[in-house]
Amino acid sequence: MPEVSVPVAQKVRIREMSIDDLPHVYHIGENIFTAEYSATLYRTWDEYEITSLFNTDNELCLVAEMRDQIVGFALGTTVEKHHSAWKYGYLIWLGVRPDIQNHNIGEKLFKEINRRMKEMGARIIIIDTDADNSAAINFFKKQGFGNIEKHVYMSMNLGKAKKPLVKKHE
Repeated sequence: MPEVSVPVAQKVRIREMSIDDLPHVYHIGENIFTAEYSATLYRTWDEYEITSLFNTDNELCLVAEMRDQIVGFALGTTVEKHHSAWKYGYLIWLGVRPDIQNHNIGEKLFKEINRRMKEMGARIIIIDTDADNSAAINFFKKQGFGNIEKHVYMSMNLGKAKKPLVKKHE
């Protein structure tokens, strides 16, 4: 992807993602959501996740465009739980090309997905991120998020799991 020199006042357009945007969004995410980004990333960044969200929640799949180039994206969904009067917005992925971060592109994407989720009846928006991802935590605090909850996340590599020792009775 060619680099774009970005003047601070550069016009950014936020719009719904089209099918032609899928490869661009995938490659931006592929460069951001790596093992270096988070060694314990529990959601995988892959083409299936993007296409699944695009097919089910297209109005919550947004891209940021500058000079006819995709420079960022926001992917979300809404969740309605049984026996709950609340509808939740869930911002699953938000990414901006690393070479042009800090130009309020992420903020513009968030504001638009926030507006859309409200229109769809969401009463709360949920995000999650790695507890060590201070950049993401600070970004979301600036957007008005609070009530930071710590939770336990555990994993087990099944390829390295030890088999239980079984003794034979004689």
